[in-house]
Amino acid sequence: MKNLFSPVLWSVIAVLCFTACDKDDPDIENEGELITDLRYTLTPAGGGDAVVLSFSDPDGDDGDDPIYMHGDLAANTSYAGSISMDGLEDGVALDIGAEVEEEALAHQMFFDSNVSGLNVAYADLDSGGNPLGLETTLTTGAAGSGTLTITLRHEPAKDGEGVSGGDITNAGGETDIEVVFNVNVL
Repeated sequence: MKNLFSPVLWSVIAVLCFTACDKDDPDIENEGELITDLRYTLTPAGGGDAVVLSFSDPDGDDGDDPIYMHGDLAANTSYAGSISMDGLEDGVALDIGAEVEEEALAHQMFFDSNVSGLNVAYADLDSGGNPLGLETTLTTGAAGSGTLTITLRHEPAKDGEGVSGGDITNAGGETDIEVVFNVNVL
């Protein structure tokens, strides 16, 4: 009677067992920082009290609902805008705004509003001469209401069509945070 388990067959079985049961599978690395807070501070060009639009979600997507603070803007007014962001990485507080500024070539803020006459212009650039968006000029037109969406993109195609003008359509990259604020222009 022939031996069905030849040395070659045993070798194949051994290789399959060892490769299928590899205990050295890599652990999934940490998913990066969690942006928990975004503040858009708008200071009227002619002086006066600043308006702060803020978003806070300290426990991330899976926990409690985020907290929004919306604001009212004056009609036909220009505002100096400044964005700050905070977050967590492995339980340690981070100044995400400073990180974005430090890595400006790999980031860009985008602003989209359906409020008639509300426009946001970039007031800061990265070292390549492309917009960053942590500093802006926001102008309002006539009274109205709607939303202002603020998006931070990581590694956008800054040379994409319309991207330097603030059009996110051809930006690509990865969204780090996107926040939609209710805005009233009075």
